Amino acid sequence: MSTHDRFERLAKQLGDKLQGASQAPGDIQRNVQGVLRGAMERMDIVSREDFDIMMDVLTRTRERVEALETQVAALENALHSERASQPDTAALAEDDTDGSRDGAQP
Repeated sequence: MSTHDRFERLAKQLGDKLQGASQAPGDIQRNVQGVLRGAMERMDIVSREDFDIMMDVLTRTRERVEALETQVAALENALHSERASQPDTAALAEDDTDGSRDGAQP
């Protein structure tokens, strides 16, 4: 349901409640508050305080993710550099096992 439809329905409910305008002002206020409270409970909204708290949590989470991404990149670079500086021991071991270094046949 769109926001426009919700407000139309809310306006209709308020109009229905105010039709009996002969009620005391306190009764009208309670009826309007009840309609508004019900409408607000049905909507997917949060308080400003909850929103601000979640924004702070999101900001801290983003900062932590960025820090972890930086750490992962540094570790990947270090691993890549380490592998590049070491000789390929698997290829050397393979050469030793097939006897190609000393000319012997397997």
